[in-house]
Amino acid sequence: MTLIARTRARAVETLSLDSPGNRNALSAALVGELADALADAGEDTGVRAIVLTHTGNTFSAGADLKDPPPPEALVALLRQIIELPKPVVARVTGHVRAGGLGLLAACDIAAAATDATFAFTEVRIGVAPAVISLPLLPRTNPRALARHYLTGERFDAAEARATGLVTTCADDVDTALAPILDGLRRSAPDALAETKRLLTARVLEAFDRDAADLTALSARLFSSPHAREGMTAFLERRDPAWVV
Repeated sequence: MTLIARTRARAVETLSLDSPGNRNALSAALVGELADALADAGEDTGVRAIVLTHTGNTFSAGADLKDPPPPEALVALLRQIIELPKPVVARVTGHVRAGGLGLLAACDIAAAATDATFAFTEVRIGVAPAVISLPLLPRTNPRALARHYLTGERFDAAEARATGLVTTCADDVDTALAPILDGLRRSAPDALAETKRLLTARVLEAFDRDAADLTALSARLFSSPHAREGMTAFLERRDPAWVV
């Protein structure tokens, strides 16, 4: 069964995370299939831009705790989005948690519905937002991000826009996206590719500098006693032992 739905309209390829049963959690299978779909769209001369969206009420709940992708695979996926020679636009009409926020940060433009919610929940299960920091730290407000990283609090689309996680938010996300997609359709493909290269240079510097260390950190934290307790508590719907 496919985990990524594909449609196309006027040179815009829409890739939908289509695993609503686990809230589009980033399983090894979903990460692999999304990487394949992005590669296909990137090589297709009939595609001008890509919209990354979702089925169900959650864009992505973050890493699939039952079938997590290797940290290296998530790093590769985030880098692939950033290096793709075509703009990638996130369309969010639901909730985004943890690793799903890394996908948003890797996209060139992100639009969210006003009732979407966001949270970096890693600290609440005993880990850290390590790998997803590669695209997040260069693109977001560091003061705002510190609060969200350290507390795991839920926040709304207006705060996500102020933080730099999303470009725009609106009651009707498709109305907000219409002029953006029209602009991309009116832009020359080579010019889009070179302009994207200018915009992503600093982000790729972070990947070159920090990817190995953050991948190692992620692997170490996910195998720690705190992570085991945090994940068990999450699956059992109880507070972890460290809550005071």
